[in-house]
Amino acid sequence: MWVKKPWRQTSVVNHAISNDIKTEFSGPSDYGEEGNDAKVPELMLFTLEVIVNATENFADSNKLGHGGFGHVYKGKLLGGDEIAVKRLSRNSGQGLEEFKNELLLIAKLQHRNLVRLFGCCIQGGEKMIIYEYLPNKSLDAFIFDNTKKGLLDWTTRFKIIEGIARGLVYLHRDSRLRIVHRDLKASNILLDGEMNPKISDFGMARIFGGDQNHANTNRVVGTYGYMSPEYAMEGLFSVKSDVYSFGVLVLEIISGQKNSTFYRTGTHPNLVAYVWELLRQDRMVELIDPSIVSSSSQVEVLRCIHVGLLCVQDHANDRPTMPNVILMLESENAPRPMPKQPTFSLQRSPVNDEILNQDSRGYTVNELTVTVLNGR
Repeated sequence: MWVKKPWRQTSVVNHAISNDIKTEFSGPSDYGEEGNDAKVPELMLFTLEVIVNATENFADSNKLGHGGFGHVYKGKLLGGDEIAVKRLSRNSGQGLEEFKNELLLIAKLQHRNLVRLFGCCIQGGEKMIIYEYLPNKSLDAFIFDNTKKGLLDWTTRFKIIEGIARGLVYLHRDSRLRIVHRDLKASNILLDGEMNPKISDFGMARIFGGDQNHANTNRVVGTYGYMSPEYAMEGLFSVKSDVYSFGVLVLEIISGQKNSTFYRTGTHPNLVAYVWELLRQDRMVELIDPSIVSSSSQVEVLRCIHVGLLCVQDHANDRPTMPNVILMLESENAPRPMPKQPTFSLQRSPVNDEILNQDSRGYTVNELTVTVLNGR
């Protein structure tokens, strides 16, 4: 059987739910293994009644956040387990494909730095993914908040950087699948009660098979500001695309500033350009968030900035692999080449102020997802 019996509160899955799932998972996925029909993973199935009760009928007071797919709600099962419910909007065409992709991928993955899937609910026109509930929500809620960022000392921030890196090593090398996330950003890093990071939102991820090292797409998806040059400009992506996004994240975690802040103020095209200018002027310590100065080792922080700059190099071949990133982060003696001056990040973003105010159907900077259809 491909369906596990749900635990505790969930009632026995009826045939209508099973048939709904089989229908949704028939046919190939745009994001998964190309040329193969998507296979239904072993999933824990929740009835709609259980989810409605757990979320108090999707009460606004239980709403955790939202995105182009719909809303995320907190829920509590009768047995006491807390859950996060990702509810697909009924008019989200793109979200349906991402929903399918996310279930196919995350059900096969298990790592302490990846969000844990509990199951799903597909019934009565509703499509929902059920995850573990993480009480501290997302990383962006801390590092970009002038009050909350003070709760993250340097030890905690380094733990978060290291945990994200280990999650990526698992995706890129150590899992039974080789996966490129394609939308790594602060809002997709969730934090548990001990501030351990969990990579989430696999709706845009892609599986690489065999000896495949890169792929090309006409449909560029992701978040501008975190997207590598070759992906943003040519639709070419690989594990090095995630390395670029990770580098931007490292610089944001250390500085406490959004990559997009600089575009909006007009002082620099982005955070990477600002960091490079500080490097040239030997003023790198100015990047460090004042709230972590007293709790940090300047040598260690500067080493992390150096690694972050190596990750955001223009050319994919100049970026380190994630195993090498961990080695450079954790070892004082690991060789760290000097980063080359970027050109892509020194340019103005191809988005303008008018587009900045659009929704997720167009380009946005840092906060929402980009979808661009490139003609070939």
